[in-house]
Amino acid sequence: MGKILVHLKRYKVAIAAIVLLTFLQSLAQLFLPTLLADIVDVGIVNGDIAYIIQVGGVMLLVALGGALCAIAAGYYASRTSMGVGRGLRSTVFEHIQRFSLQEYDKFGAASLINRTTNDITQVQMVVLMMLRMMLMAPLMMVGGIIMAVSRDPGLATVVMVMLPVLAVIIGVLMVKGMPLFKSIQLKLDKLNLVLRENLTGIRVIRAFNRTEHEQQRFDVANLDLTETAIKVNKLMALAFPAVMLVLNLTIVAVIWYGSIRIDGGHLQVGDLMAYLQYIMLIMFSVMMFSLMFIVLPRAMASAARINEVLATEPEITDPTTPRAISSPGSGAEFRDVSFSYPGAERPVLCNISFTALPGQVTAIIGGTGSGKSTLASLLPRFYDCDSGSILVGGVDVKEMTQHELRACIGYVPQKALLFTGTIEENIRYGKEDASQQQVQRAAEIAQAADFIEAMDEGYDSLVEQGGVNLSGGQKQRLAIARALVRQPDIYLFDDSFSALDFKTDARLRQALRQETSQAAVIIVAQRVTTVMDADCIIVLEGGEMVGKGTHHELMKDCEVYKEIVLSQLSEEEIA
Repeated sequence: MGKILVHLKRYKVAIAAIVLLTFLQSLAQLFLPTLLADIVDVGIVNGDIAYIIQVGGVMLLVALGGALCAIAAGYYASRTSMGVGRGLRSTVFEHIQRFSLQEYDKFGAASLINRTTNDITQVQMVVLMMLRMMLMAPLMMVGGIIMAVSRDPGLATVVMVMLPVLAVIIGVLMVKGMPLFKSIQLKLDKLNLVLRENLTGIRVIRAFNRTEHEQQRFDVANLDLTETAIKVNKLMALAFPAVMLVLNLTIVAVIWYGSIRIDGGHLQVGDLMAYLQYIMLIMFSVMMFSLMFIVLPRAMASAARINEVLATEPEITDPTTPRAISSPGSGAEFRDVSFSYPGAERPVLCNISFTALPGQVTAIIGGTGSGKSTLASLLPRFYDCDSGSILVGGVDVKEMTQHELRACIGYVPQKALLFTGTIEENIRYGKEDASQQQVQRAAEIAQAADFIEAMDEGYDSLVEQGGVNLSGGQKQRLAIARALVRQPDIYLFDDSFSALDFKTDARLRQALRQETSQAAVIIVAQRVTTVMDADCIIVLEGGEMVGKGTHHELMKDCEVYKEIVLSQLSEEEIA
């Protein structure tokens, strides 16, 4: 709750105003029954019309003042709760941006989305209720009890019996409801996960006629959430009837006992009416408390989930005294690098050593699961290696800031991800201040200029979410152009040519040779034709480096590489 309280502290003035306005509103409501009692006992009994009009006018002014205070308090409470929600969402989002891929893998995208939206909405709603109901309820309850006792101490015994019974009812409901509310949020995560997979994988689902299967998966998750929600609502539905039963029985007891005291001359009719009004105020405050206890368990569960995210510190952080790159443009070096994913039985990479020099192309090839993409993820510090070191510009990547490291790298991921916007905006994503000429130059080198210019609006053509209106090859070429426009010291291509035809692939690699002559180029690929011309080829097998050299050297000395080549090329192509 610490992070939430920090956001509340920013609205100290507004909260102070809410407290004052709520106090004035409560005083107004507590004062009205006293005025009503005076009208009945003095004005009506004595037939004093002037007194009735005079006191009635005061009642109207007091009621109007209370209404204005309630409106103002509600306005400031709404603005404060919305501000807390906005600030909390920003804090969570900014914190998530610092996560490494390891933390993302821990929580999952569906859960992080749910915590940033639904969970914060639950907290925001409770903040609003606390600023209004949590402040007003104790004032009304304590004030109502004091005023009721001052009217007739004898009737106070009825109230003293009522309050413990209500406290027991609310306590039982809260204890029973808390585990269910926590379960609801977890099952909502599951529902979001199934829905997200269904929406992102709609093409695969329809291609394999698995629509009914996905519908069943969704129904199972939905029904599980529904059943838990029904249990909660059944439990909480008992709150209002139970509270109303106790309070109505209290009113009956007050009227019965009060009539006896009126008959004995110990109580006036106006005092009984005022006493009933105070009982109603006490009842209203108890109802507010019960409503708070209905929504509070779910909000507490949501707050705990939000705090879990905020309390998770990213494992990859910048050093306290970062070092600057000592030798810009000197490439990248891997020294005995080993890495394993959390919970894995064996390392994914073992003792990998090689140097990617400027002006050279270093290719990494291997079978599926050999660790190629993992090796590519270590260079920009998406993960940190367990042992060994990776040097960029002569400095260990752990000793420099992530911003400086990644500014040296033009990264093209295995899955070409584009953002909603224009083609020009997606290319300029790699370098925000890139000129129009630089954008067009990058597109030409990436062999994307032809299809861009063929579009109606050219570089201003809209890219839909995820680039669904483009082919796989077009998305890959735009992702390559996005990296080229940066003109970095190191280019990292993670299997970025797989969707290109051989002709386009060859033209692109030839253009890259000229453009990247002063930079180190690292290419992760599965196609032999993509890596054959590389200056140095690294062959991975089971996370270990089993070969290193040129294409011709590896064909002689590395059986693993030779098998890969023979599986993809004919003897004529090899020759």
